Amino acid sequence: MIAKKIGEGKVVEGRQNFSLIVLTAFVVSILVAAIGFIAPYFIMNILGADERVHSMALEYMQPLLLFLPVIVLGMVFQQFLITEGKAHISAITALVGGITSASLNFVLIYLMDMGLSGAALATSIGYTLPALVGLTYFAFNRKGNLYFVRPKFDIRALSRTCINGASEMVTMLATSIVAVIMNNILMRIDGMEATAAAAIMFAGMGIFTSLFIGYSSGIIPIISYNFGKGDTDNLKRIYKNSLRMIGIISASAVGLAFLSTNLLISIYDIPQGTSIHDMATFGFRALAVGFVLMGFNTFASMFFTALNNGLVSSFLSLFQTLIFPVAAFWVLPEIFGLTGAWVAIPTAEALSIVLTIVFFVKMKRRYGYA
Repeated sequence: MIAKKIGEGKVVEGRQNFSLIVLTAFVVSILVAAIGFIAPYFIMNILGADERVHSMALEYMQPLLLFLPVIVLGMVFQQFLITEGKAHISAITALVGGITSASLNFVLIYLMDMGLSGAALATSIGYTLPALVGLTYFAFNRKGNLYFVRPKFDIRALSRTCINGASEMVTMLATSIVAVIMNNILMRIDGMEATAAAAIMFAGMGIFTSLFIGYSSGIIPIISYNFGKGDTDNLKRIYKNSLRMIGIISASAVGLAFLSTNLLISIYDIPQGTSIHDMATFGFRALAVGFVLMGFNTFASMFFTALNNGLVSSFLSLFQTLIFPVAAFWVLPEIFGLTGAWVAIPTAEALSIVLTIVFFVKMKRRYGYA
């Protein structure tokens, strides 16, 4: 929305909306943290935790809640740095923050023996750097399009932001819901070993899906800017080049996933020949087949977010990340057992690509991107 307004020449209004969004995100994050402190056991019980894990969950949860406003600001600033055209700053701070978090994990957990609270602190401090860099940049740099001004309350802008971002919210919620359903099904089929193998697989998948999400997150402000500017020639060029780039990334991801399977599993110190290693190997390579389509589905949802069409974006995201995966996890294991669980995500991606193609074709005349 902000990038679109800048493209339309409404820079002052864009700054006011930007400042309002940052302030709103900060206030809401404080409220969420307060709810977490007031009713931690209620939240944990909803997520399926029992008394055996309450103390461990609480030990990890409380430091994160203390840092939650900073973590949220870090996420917000990273996206707006990309919108401002400073993607390199966003990338560097994210990288340094990640390295800081990994280093502190070693110090706080291993050297200082702080356990789960140390892990939570390491994660929280890693997120602090993007927040500090973003706060400094937008507070003191007055030369760019975006910097802090006195926010003007605009309920339409906030509503549009929430509607447009609904697809990303759906994705995050769906990931958690699918994980809970999947774990319960795997526990029923093959017990803890299958659940452990799935944890390894999806951690590996996260590495490769970040390639699709990273490209899409980086390109959407450029799409929004050209859409707001009415530059359909550039929009067509970006759309065509993005599909090519996603195709290259997807094919590369599949190849790298197959080649690096044993390396990824070895990180967890799982010996070859064990049932967990065999399940993780087969399952991860089954997941990797879905990477061919996953990149296009991910891009499609974020593409329509860039065009300020939150309804289509949310619809695609809902089916891609929730309805199709849940349906696949319910049906396929009943027919094919454990193998059905491993191919559920690729099956969901295959179903999702149909919707992606339909909406790409249906919306091209309305937005002029093809």
